[in-house]
Amino acid sequence: MRSIRLLDLNRISLLPAPAAAILLGLGSSANAQAIPWTSGEFASPWNATKIFEPSSLPDRTDPETREEIPPEDMPVKKRQQPGYEPVGIRSGSWMFNPSLTAGTFYDSNVFASNTNQRSDIAAVVEPTLRAHSLWGRHGVDLKLDAQQTNYSQNSSLNQTNGSLKGNGWLDITKDTMLLGSFQIAHLNEGVGTLTSPANAISPTPYNLMSGDVTLRKEFNRLTTSVGFRTDSYDYGSTRAQDGTVINQDSRDGQVYSLHSRIDYAISSTLGWFGGVEGNQRDIRGTPGHTLDSQGYRALSGITVGLSNLVTGEFGAGYVQQRFDDPSIGNIEGPSYRARLTWRPTRLLDVHFNAEQLVTQTTDTSATGVLANAVQLGLDYELRRNVIVSLAGGYENDKFFGQLRKDNVLTSDTRVKYLVNRFAAVSAYYRYTKRDSDVPVFTFDKHLVGMNVTAQF
Repeated sequence: MRSIRLLDLNRISLLPAPAAAILLGLGSSANAQAIPWTSGEFASPWNATKIFEPSSLPDRTDPETREEIPPEDMPVKKRQQPGYEPVGIRSGSWMFNPSLTAGTFYDSNVFASNTNQRSDIAAVVEPTLRAHSLWGRHGVDLKLDAQQTNYSQNSSLNQTNGSLKGNGWLDITKDTMLLGSFQIAHLNEGVGTLTSPANAISPTPYNLMSGDVTLRKEFNRLTTSVGFRTDSYDYGSTRAQDGTVINQDSRDGQVYSLHSRIDYAISSTLGWFGGVEGNQRDIRGTPGHTLDSQGYRALSGITVGLSNLVTGEFGAGYVQQRFDDPSIGNIEGPSYRARLTWRPTRLLDVHFNAEQLVTQTTDTSATGVLANAVQLGLDYELRRNVIVSLAGGYENDKFFGQLRKDNVLTSDTRVKYLVNRFAAVSAYYRYTKRDSDVPVFTFDKHLVGMNVTAQF
């Protein structure tokens, strides 16, 4: 098992930049859904800190005779074909990977409005620097990035994001690891997102500080983990269409969670897991309507891994969130999460996701949200250096504390062309449609863009 774990960690160090970003906890940009589309898989053992993410079954072949996985057997979006992998800059026992992305996009409805629909073109510049260790034991992976977005006609939508995030692992013994992750960031929540105020004409800035410490222990076929996570949010203000300031201090607060997971490998193709996460959410809310709550989520199910053909995890359980505000009350009931990847050929990956979770939002009143989402997507290797990705999703958001239900439809099409190991070009089209019982939150928008990335 020691050799297996070291092999997994070596794979983490050699992952391409997009996969490394996922491992570092990089979330997708703010969108209209409570459950965003995930663009990749978590690699073991980082599911120990994301306990409801799929867990890889252990490889029980002889470490001495085990062959390295060829690129064509890796997931389409993770594989690195020879001649297209980034070079990197090595300094001692560290590897540095700088990159710079510049792009532009067209947005058909920049304010996500059904009455004030305006289109605009924006430019985006995003420098990134990743640094990761090459030590034989232990490891650190860091990522520093910034993003500047400027609109041609609607300067109120301009935003600047910056983030430093990282994770690390410490080998305590041959079967015990200490995992840690953190993020310090200044971000912006886009107009039209689930929690964006009605009639806002500018993003909502906020500062985020988060960290997680998890202890992971292996007992032959049994793997256990227990950890603690904290997230601290500090929101700024945004502006309404009439020029008034919308104060978002009501969303300030901290979220604390204690999590634990157990995995048992029944065989090389089947496993069982159980995970539970308890949370304490101390969110300020509005006068007379606090958003403080306590709750938990527990899931149990099976992990499957039929060679490279089918991998996935299916769990069911119970979720409960008790809000201190009696107008919201309790949100509880059966819960589920399913992840499945089917690889009918080495050129095609098909992904299916289904999930339920509880979150909260504030606008003029404090509310809780029960979100259910179903997502389907595929990644196709058209050529060794051309990847086509298609995705679609449906989400139902039920609000507690106000009479509102939303249905969200999304579609996403992307094409990525790897010019060589130093450059890549990508184009994308994204469609979002939200239908709400509260008409002010109903909108649809088209987003078309192109990016050019230089990397080393």
